[in-house]
Amino acid sequence: MKLFTLLASFMYLIAAVSLVVLSLSIMVWSVYDAMLAIKGISSPVNKLLESVGAIIISIAVLDVAKYLVEEEVLKSKELRSPSEARRMITKIFVIISIAVGMEGLVYIFKTGNQDVTLLIYPAILIVLSSLTIVCLGIFQKMSVAVEEIDTKEKG
Repeated sequence: MKLFTLLASFMYLIAAVSLVVLSLSIMVWSVYDAMLAIKGISSPVNKLLESVGAIIISIAVLDVAKYLVEEEVLKSKELRSPSEARRMITKIFVIISIAVGMEGLVYIFKTGNQDVTLLIYPAILIVLSSLTIVCLGIFQKMSVAVEEIDTKEKG
């Protein structure tokens, strides 16, 4: 069992390092792309918005890599408590929600300049991002209540 745990931790580490490399590559490429757009004669706003969106996604990917290293490589898997799991789930969903909301904003600016009828799609992204936060709040309230009941039963 110890060998399997060690192998699993090593695989998580490889996945996390791969995500970090990809995330940093996206960031560097986005900044390079933005610089080329700024040097261009035409309006660079669309290219800059694409770069913003790509950087936001790369930050979310970087945070997932950080989670993998912190939770799956460095921490002992047996020491997890329900409150610890709740905090990690909350952290991941906040990151996802922020990334989706920012992508929605970026696409609102992009489509607003092209075709107003396409604004429904980024608006849906923003609504879903908000709905994710509301659902996360409900999850938090319910899980804290369950933890309190569990604590009272044990104590």
